[in-house]
Amino acid sequence: MNVLLPAPRQHESRSRGHARAALIAFLAIVSRDLLITRREAPSFLLQTLVQPLFFLFVFGKVLSTTGAATSGFALLLLPGIVAFTLFLTALQGTSIDLSRDLGFTREIEDRLLAPLPIALVAIEKIVLASLRGLLAGAVVFPLAYWILGSAYQVRTDHLGALLGLMVLIALTGAALGLLVSVVMPIQQLPLIFALVLTPLTFTGCTFYTWTSLNAIRWFQIMTLFNPLTYAAEGMRYAMVPPLHGQALSTLAPGIVLLVLGASFVLCLWMGIRLFKRRVVI
Repeated sequence: MNVLLPAPRQHESRSRGHARAALIAFLAIVSRDLLITRREAPSFLLQTLVQPLFFLFVFGKVLSTTGAATSGFALLLLPGIVAFTLFLTALQGTSIDLSRDLGFTREIEDRLLAPLPIALVAIEKIVLASLRGLLAGAVVFPLAYWILGSAYQVRTDHLGALLGLMVLIALTGAALGLLVSVVMPIQQLPLIFALVLTPLTFTGCTFYTWTSLNAIRWFQIMTLFNPLTYAAEGMRYAMVPPLHGQALSTLAPGIVLLVLGASFVLCLWMGIRLFKRRVVI
């Protein structure tokens, strides 16, 4: 005996079934990509941590030991290196992975056949790249402790702010990577990285604080257009202990959260919109 449900209930039941199928497919794709990441973890960590290792050793250890930098420079450098690693790892994770899937492998076609909205295919790439960025950023802490030794200091009273900022920075970098990968032609992506990553790194307050640029006002203003500036300044707020009884002067935490949050939302919205145009023929 068949029981006919009223039309609204049938529609609600069908919607729940579609949502459940989309969730299962989404989690299955994430699990598959996490398995691949786990298998590639040694090579991933080597590729990701070579730059932070040499930055910390040369700028934090060698320059401080030889007197070319002040003894407290490592305190200001470490948050910038963590922000740099989080942001760039997530950015490259999305852009390189997605450009490969959109390019010669065409793996994106298999993902589009899964029972989930197209937007979730792009969001899955962002989630995975953010997790990779967080993993790389977390590994920087023991790496810095090993290299810097007694110069390593991180405050613990802002632990919640630190974790929240790390997640937001990774998400922002991953969303920007999505936007870059769908805007730029795949063949020109290596050239774009070569032209963009170096200016992005050295204008992002990775190696210096924003307030220290007061004497170079035009350059100080220019750094405000780089999201990495807000990432580095936010990490300094959350990581650097008070110096001589005074808190380090950084960009206001509210401004940091506002700009990073707005950057994430804008890049996510534009990236998903252009991704749909790119894959739907």
